[in-house]
Amino acid sequence: MKSIPIDRSIYEMQADICKTLTNPKRIEILNTLRNEEKTVTELVTALGASKANVSQHLAVMRHKGILTTRREGVNIYYRVSNPKVIEACSLMKEVLFEQHAARKKAVTGA
Repeated sequence: MKSIPIDRSIYEMQADICKTLTNPKRIEILNTLRNEEKTVTELVTALGASKANVSQHLAVMRHKGILTTRREGVNIYYRVSNPKVIEACSLMKEVLFEQHAARKKAVTGA
């Protein structure tokens, strides 16, 4: 049986996106944008972070294609570019909760 050649650049792209999401504040931003788009001001309020800090994270995620924007008057609205990014993060969170529960069970013997 002949194998299908793999475009290895996809692994580099995946690693690049994963590196972008290694920052907890960026994951928090994604979670905040999970169900609706928001302006920088709304994100600053929701996250309790400085405007400069939030703006920096948004710029990185936008540059990597994780977020997209739209302008309405003077406001720029940020949203997740593909809902599968949220699904991937949610799936990883489920894995972590399961691992935590398994460790807790091993320690307590319950």
